[in-house]
Amino acid sequence: MRKRIPTEKQIVIIGGGPAGLTAAYELTKFDFQPIVLEKQDKVGGLACTENYRGYYFDMGGHRFFTKVEQIDKMWHEVMEDDFLLRPRLSRIYYNDKFFYYPLKPFNVLLNLGFWESLRIILSYLKWQIFPYRSEKTFEQWVTNRFGKRLFLTFFKSYTEKIWGISCSDLSAEWAAQRIKDLSLKTALFTMFLKPQKTIKTLIEEFGYPRRGPGMMWSAVKKVVEQRRGVVRLDSKVIRIERTANHIDGVVISYNGREEVIEGTDFISSMPLMEFIENLDPPPPITVLRAAKKLEYRAFLTVCLIINQPDLFPDNWIYIHDPSVKVGRIQNCKNWSPDMVPDLIKTSLGLEYFCNEGDELWMMEDADLIELGKHELESIGLARYEAIEDGCVFRVPKSYPIYNPDYQNNLSIVREFIDGLENFQTIGRNGLHRYNNMDHSMLSGLLAVRNVTLGEKNDLWRVNTDQAYHEEIFGKAREEELIEVVQEILTHVFPKLDRTAFGLALGSTTGLILFLATLWLVLKGGNVIGPNLQLLGQYFPGYRVSFWGSMFGLAYGFATGFVGGWCYAFLRNVMVLLSMALIHRRAQWQLLRKLFDYL
Repeated sequence: MRKRIPTEKQIVIIGGGPAGLTAAYELTKFDFQPIVLEKQDKVGGLACTENYRGYYFDMGGHRFFTKVEQIDKMWHEVMEDDFLLRPRLSRIYYNDKFFYYPLKPFNVLLNLGFWESLRIILSYLKWQIFPYRSEKTFEQWVTNRFGKRLFLTFFKSYTEKIWGISCSDLSAEWAAQRIKDLSLKTALFTMFLKPQKTIKTLIEEFGYPRRGPGMMWSAVKKVVEQRRGVVRLDSKVIRIERTANHIDGVVISYNGREEVIEGTDFISSMPLMEFIENLDPPPPITVLRAAKKLEYRAFLTVCLIINQPDLFPDNWIYIHDPSVKVGRIQNCKNWSPDMVPDLIKTSLGLEYFCNEGDELWMMEDADLIELGKHELESIGLARYEAIEDGCVFRVPKSYPIYNPDYQNNLSIVREFIDGLENFQTIGRNGLHRYNNMDHSMLSGLLAVRNVTLGEKNDLWRVNTDQAYHEEIFGKAREEELIEVVQEILTHVFPKLDRTAFGLALGSTTGLILFLATLWLVLKGGNVIGPNLQLLGQYFPGYRVSFWGSMFGLAYGFATGFVGGWCYAFLRNVMVLLSMALIHRRAQWQLLRKLFDYL
C-alpha cells in the first residue's frame, strides 16, 4: 500500500499513449488528479485500435510481453479476464517462399536450398574471422554477428523498406537495441531446443486484449477518470509557456478556441521536435536546429475485409520481397477472434512504411486499397475477387529514425531539456528512442517516481532490455561496471561466439566430407578414393561408400565443431591477454608520470 501524499501538485501530462496513460494511472495511486491532454479523438497513441464496420484493426501490432514485473501486473490488473494468452506464429515472405520465425531447420533448408544454406554458413565463418573493426552502421553490426550472406537475405530489404534509408546509413545502435539478445547461436538453438533465456524476438506466446490494445488504454482512461483524474481528447498543444527554465503552462486548441492549462509539473510524450518548436519563448537557435533534424518514419495501414474464413495461420507475416511495397501483413482474427464480427470473414491490416507528405502518404484511400488488393494477390495470400471492402488509417511520427547524425542532435536537445526544472519527457517519441510499448510505459512509471518520491531516475536510459530496470531496483555497482566494460570491448573487438563458430565450422566440414565421399562413390572406378580411404585410420567405421558418407558427416561435424570451438576460445583468450597487457602498460605509464611529478 502506497503512502498517501498531499495533492498540492497539479501534474499535466501531454500525450494519451501508453507512456502518458501509465504515468496518469500511477499518479492516481498516489492520490494525485493528473490532467492528460491528447490531441486525437481516442487514447492509445500508436497502440490504439481502429474500428471499421465492427472490424477492429491494431495500428502496428502489439504483442503484450515484458520482463518488467510492474508492467505485467498493470496489464492484468486493468484487463482482468479480457487479457488473453495467444500463440505466436510469424513467418517471413522471401523469394516467393514462407520462412517460419523462429527458424525451423527443415523449413529453412527446403526453402533456401542446400547450396544457399552452405553459402550462409561459409559467410558467417568468414565474418567471424575477419569482422568489421568498426560497428557504426546497422549493416556492419548485423554482418559481424550473422555474416554478409544472411544480412543480404533476411535483413537488408526489409530494414530499408521500414526506414527508407540504406542499411549503411542506419545507426548500429538501432540493431544493438532491438536485436541485442539475438545471435546466430540462439537462432540455431531455437530450431531444436527451447532456450533457457527468453529472447523477445523468439517468444512463442504473448498477452493480448480481447479487442486489441486500444481496449487496454480505454480501460486505463476509465480508471484514471474514476479516480478523479482528467483525460481530455481533441486537445492539441499549440504552445508551451515558460519562464527561464520553468514551465508555467500549456496552451491547447480545443473546439476551435485556445485554452491555458496551468500546472506545477509537466510530463510529455509528444515528439521532441514538436515540443521544442512549441516553446514560448523559443530555446537557443542551436537547439531548434538540432530538434528539426530529428526525423521520424510514418506508416499507414490498408485494412481489407476478405470474404473467406481462413487465409493463413500467422499473426503477422513480414514481407521481405522488394517487388511489393507492403512491409507487414496482420491477420487480425488470429490475434483475437473478437477482432472480427463475422467469423466466416477475415480482416487483414497491410502496413506500408512511408514519410509524411511523400507519394505513398498522399495517395488517395481508394488507390491505396487497390494497391493493397493487387499486392495481396501477387503474394498469393488472397484472391482479388474475394476482397469485398477496405479502409485506410495513417499514423504519423511512428518510428524515430536512427540516422548517422541523430545522436549528436539528440544530445543537444537533451542537454536543454535536462535543464528544465519541472519537466520530464517520456515514451518513444518523447525520448526519440525506438522502445517497445512496455518500456515506454516504464518511462512513464519512473517519471512518476521522480515527481512523487524525489527519485533521480534517468529516463533516457530506459531501454528494451532488463538491465536498467534491474539497476533501478538495486543492481550491484560491480555488475554494472562489468557490463560497461563488456559493452566497450564488444565495440572495440567483437567476441567470437565459441558455440556458434563451432556449429558453423562443424556443419561445413561435415557437409564437405559427406559430399566428397558421395561424389567419389558415384564416380566409381577400380580403386575408389584411395586418399580419402586413409581417413578410416582416424575415424573408425569410415569408408568411401554410401554408408561411409554418413560416418563422414558425423565425424566431420564433430571434428569441425571441436576445432572451431577451440579456435574461438583461444582467439578470445588472446584478445583478453592483449587487453590486460595494454591495461598493465597504461598503469605503468601513469605510475611513471606520477614519479616524474614527485
